[in-house]
Amino acid sequence: MKTYSDLGYTFRNPILFADYSDPDVIRVGDTFFMTASSFNYTPGLPILVSKDLVNWSLVNYALENIGQERFKIPRHSEGVWAPAIRFHEGMYYIYYGMPDEGYYVVRTADPLGEWEKPRLVLEGKGLIDPCPFWDEDGKAYIIHGYAKSRIGFKSILGIFEISPDGLNAISEDHFIFDGNDPDHPAVTIEGPKVYKRNGYYYIFAPAGGVREGYQVVLRSEYIYGPYEIKKVMAQGSTVINGPHQGGLVDTPDGKEFFLHFQDRGLYGRICHLQPVCWNSDKWLIIGVNPDEEGIGEPAYELDKPVIIKDEPTYLEASDDFYDGEPGFMWQWMGDHEDGFYGKVEDKDGSVSDGLRLFCQNPSGDINPILWRSSNVLTQKLIYPSFKAEAVMDASGLGAGDKAGVCMTGGQYVAAFIERDEKGEYFVKTIHSEGGDSDKTEAIDLSVPLRTLTCDSKLSVDEAISNIKWVMTFTGGETYFQNVTRSPEQEPMKLRIYLTFDRCIGFDPDDDNKLPMTDLGIEFTPSDHTWVGAKLGIFALSKGPCKDLKGYADFKSFVVEELQ
Repeated sequence: MKTYSDLGYTFRNPILFADYSDPDVIRVGDTFFMTASSFNYTPGLPILVSKDLVNWSLVNYALENIGQERFKIPRHSEGVWAPAIRFHEGMYYIYYGMPDEGYYVVRTADPLGEWEKPRLVLEGKGLIDPCPFWDEDGKAYIIHGYAKSRIGFKSILGIFEISPDGLNAISEDHFIFDGNDPDHPAVTIEGPKVYKRNGYYYIFAPAGGVREGYQVVLRSEYIYGPYEIKKVMAQGSTVINGPHQGGLVDTPDGKEFFLHFQDRGLYGRICHLQPVCWNSDKWLIIGVNPDEEGIGEPAYELDKPVIIKDEPTYLEASDDFYDGEPGFMWQWMGDHEDGFYGKVEDKDGSVSDGLRLFCQNPSGDINPILWRSSNVLTQKLIYPSFKAEAVMDASGLGAGDKAGVCMTGGQYVAAFIERDEKGEYFVKTIHSEGGDSDKTEAIDLSVPLRTLTCDSKLSVDEAISNIKWVMTFTGGETYFQNVTRSPEQEPMKLRIYLTFDRCIGFDPDDDNKLPMTDLGIEFTPSDHTWVGAKLGIFALSKGPCKDLKGYADFKSFVVEELQ
């Protein structure tokens, strides 16, 4: 298992090169728990665990589905925003905002087990970034932000009281800080996290915008304010842009750290870890090398917060779909159903490893596109450059069905096998065009599969059962390099090839028998409104749901880093 950050007794930032936007973190005993935004993707609210704040494993999700009818078709960039995780009286709580619906909470006694269904705490548009706080007097509160796109204003923090069990709002909402005030400006202040130290209430909040912003802390002796404000971390002389939005956490021996994100464009919002120290006047500094005003900057290499003997761990991207289940690295593009997938059954009735994606059409569109299909299965990028290989058996496709691979972002590309009404298989590629509300797909390539098998000594029946998609993504980016690229650098490109799986009996050393077909894709992905680019697999149908019988079997999905 390879990890990039763990150097033994020290570590390097970022600790996670993956799109865990708006992270929050707590410690319970000797274990750290992290969650993050999941937007329209399900399952949502990822649960990651660590013993040292450096090595993280994705182990669960707190939200199976968003659970609202309109999310059966992907509502890109909507859904679950900026959660906060807390542990209170034996229960784990995660609060999250949905900008068009309000504030929800899920909870459990076992974070690795099943979480309760979401409960609506407060209904309303424009309510985002909730953080709960239980005070010593037994009262509980949520401090939060507002989304201008829904409510007409921003850069203000609010507060309301909740029931002691954390499940219901019991007071009206009040403003407690206005970042638009010229006497103490904090433009685009949002994402608050609340803590109590030294007799003060401290609100950690990002300001200044995602890509160019900084971290501030508010302080007051009273939870309703008034609050002082201090900038505590900015980019400074580093390449770590917009260092903000995260959570404060302590180690068992009392050291404190701030886990936050950095926007890295197409890779999404990756995670960094910074030291926190307090000064004599009960203010704090995040990071290192504070200037004369006490503003720290992000650190690149630091001593590890906790030294443990366990082997380093890192996120998984490869999957053999053991027992017909997708691994934790996968998320559907919208609310999903059990009927989207199943086990791979052979003709004799035996079950093989692999994932059977049934050709579904959840959008109901006559010509469904990926953008509106919740049954597209996606995963985050975890390497700057990589090769991904997906082995697929497409012999189960019905007329009008298609199955293949894709890379999504602000726009997307896909390569797939489609079966026509006459039963012939075609290799096709497409790219998307247009905006969120008028997205379309344009065909770039459409050729019969038989024209690609003539040099491989394969029959079409053999070929269709052993399709291998090879995706390479390269362009000079490295794990610790800033995403800002100079014009002379090669742009990052995705290329997709088609070949056939070697397990079908050919000599693995004779590449002439397994030709690699360049499908002509050279795609430079981008992020899409708070979400990084993703890899995906899919099986779609044009037919109405009651008539769907086709499927494609994905035997494996292997991702390897390219240096």
